[in-house]
Amino acid sequence: MAVVKYSKRPRYAPNASPFLTDTPVTLNRLFRITMLILPLVALPGGAAFGQAMGGAGNLPYDDTNTRTKLDPPRPEGGWKGLANLLEALKPGVDTRLDPTPSQITTHIERLLNDGKNEEALAMIEQREAAIKDQRGTDVQLMFQHARALAALGRTSEAVSLYTEMTTRFPELPEPWNNLAALYAQQGELDRAHEALEMALRADPNYPAARANMGDIQLMMALRTYRNAANQGVPGMNAKAREIENMLKESQHR
Repeated sequence: MAVVKYSKRPRYAPNASPFLTDTPVTLNRLFRITMLILPLVALPGGAAFGQAMGGAGNLPYDDTNTRTKLDPPRPEGGWKGLANLLEALKPGVDTRLDPTPSQITTHIERLLNDGKNEEALAMIEQREAAIKDQRGTDVQLMFQHARALAALGRTSEAVSLYTEMTTRFPELPEPWNNLAALYAQQGELDRAHEALEMALRADPNYPAARANMGDIQLMMALRTYRNAANQGVPGMNAKAREIENMLKESQHR
């Protein structure tokens, strides 16, 4: 039996300087494409093109300025001549915006929650490579990296990364909590208990850590009763079974 109440997102670390600031978007490429297209409208047939669009009142919503490269490319359509022109301009035709750091983080979170752990890990590693020369630490990305490793069964790597986080950002309870969960899975109950104590020291009211502490204490009690039963102490097997039932009920909550 193991602690299963994982933390999914660390709170803000004041001294971490995470890369969560959106960067300005350059529109030079959109301007160049617009300047190429404008002469076409003046050619014979340009008025017909405008009419075929149905007038300004019927134009569909244009999300060009909000789509990022995390969104799938939109299929081409519309006027064939314009489509051919845009095709000739590739790869510069991609007018989707570069995603901001916060958008990347949100996308990775969605992948992890959907169980797409390998895809999430690939995006995390790509993002880490892109920001390796920047100052500060993206705490959320670091935490997501550890989550992805744990989900893929790379437990020792996840433990190392969570441990690094607890060293650098001891005020965050989430890495302590998830580290405890991994220790519990490995049967290292004493280390799990210590990690949860640190999580609750960082935040005494952190719900996941409080719930996990109760489970860990039950597991430690179960271990004690089983050892006593093996030494022939009367009544210990019954107590051990009682604890086992309590743990099963806890896992189903």
